[in-house]
Amino acid sequence: MKNTAKLYRMETSQHICPFGLKSKDLLQRKGFIVEDHKLTSRQETDEFKKLHDVKTTPQTFINGERIGGYDDLRTFFGMSKPGQQGKTYTPVIAIFAVAALLAVALAYPSLSIMFSIETLMLFVAFSMAILAVQKLRDLYSFSNSFITYDLLAMRVVPYAYVYPFLEAFVGIGMVANLPPLMIAPISLLIGGIGAVSVFKAVYIDKRDLKCACVGGKSDVPLGAVSLTENLFMIAAGLWMLNL
Repeated sequence: MKNTAKLYRMETSQHICPFGLKSKDLLQRKGFIVEDHKLTSRQETDEFKKLHDVKTTPQTFINGERIGGYDDLRTFFGMSKPGQQGKTYTPVIAIFAVAALLAVALAYPSLSIMFSIETLMLFVAFSMAILAVQKLRDLYSFSNSFITYDLLAMRVVPYAYVYPFLEAFVGIGMVANLPPLMIAPISLLIGGIGAVSVFKAVYIDKRDLKCACVGGKSDVPLGAVSLTENLFMIAAGLWMLNL
């Protein structure tokens, strides 16, 4: 016989609590029959919180014992905290993986092309374009992070606002096969300044910083991945000039 859990969660015409839905899903996946009690108004929710002396909903009860909210429920089942915890390279890995798959997809089905320098350059181009989009989503936040370590942006703050557009231009230009002299110098410029800036901040000054490469609000640590990204830009610029 399955265990039964009582779940109280907010669901009104204006708001459906995501943690309530996640709590319900988790309980069902753990084999519980869920008595789903929907709090359909702010007043009803406030009355429930006052009655049970709690500050938030959802609230789960198992065998008459209050377990708590979604995080508490995960702890009850011996699970880790949800979501990203601390600094992580996950956003960059996801972007690089998608960029690599796009580059290979364009080269498919020719194996000789799939593993060529042209495919590698397509990977760099797609990576730059996707990374630029991440920065352009919130230029203000990006600039606040970028100017803390980029040597040029420290001295010329507007460069922080121009950088994502330059990065996007190079990436799109490489895919479009624009004349090398239009895009290679820009790739060399932003890649060169970026590489020197990251190397100085991380390996000389030993600063513990977050990278603005995927936007200003990310928790990606500034380090080897950021340096590699800039070195790829330099390599792409040199490769284009040698075409």
